[in-house]
Amino acid sequence: MLEQIRQQAHQAAQQICEAAKLQKGQILVVGCSTSEVGGHKVGSDSSPEVGRAIYEGLQEVLKPQGIWLAAQCCEHLNRAIIIEAEAAGGAEICNVVPQPKAGGSFATAAYHGFAHPVALEGIRADAGLDIGGTLIGMHLKHVAVPVRLAQKNIGQAILLAARVRPKFIGGERAGYDESLK
Repeated sequence: MLEQIRQQAHQAAQQICEAAKLQKGQILVVGCSTSEVGGHKVGSDSSPEVGRAIYEGLQEVLKPQGIWLAAQCCEHLNRAIIIEAEAAGGAEICNVVPQPKAGGSFATAAYHGFAHPVALEGIRADAGLDIGGTLIGMHLKHVAVPVRLAQKNIGQAILLAARVRPKFIGGERAGYDESLK
């Protein structure tokens, strides 16, 4: 089961990177309920093993491409973000370490998997994956656009994806660049 979950996360990362045309230095925010992945109600059955499997599957794709993973914590930590210090830039760092039932198993796996993890109150990511209805929208740049991936689930959790595009300013698509779709 864990290998299947790792592979599903790997496939989802490949698909969103391609669909969003993510490039080196950009950020993918991921929110994940390991409870939902296991077929349980969000917040009811946190699984460190599932969190690790998803983290590993994502990083197999993201790290070689130089794309930063931003792991969203659960509501107990106000959906804070765990990210590599290098990707945080000059953002204000929070003093928190996620735990499986206070921050979430996925964010905990990211914290322990990153070389130099830091917590941020928020971020503006270039694309996102929502595994199990974790509501990542607050961490995406404006304007978020839904992406329909071939991968619809990770484990039992529904998988939703988004990318961002520049805002349209002016009249009817004034100066619109078709390549930004």
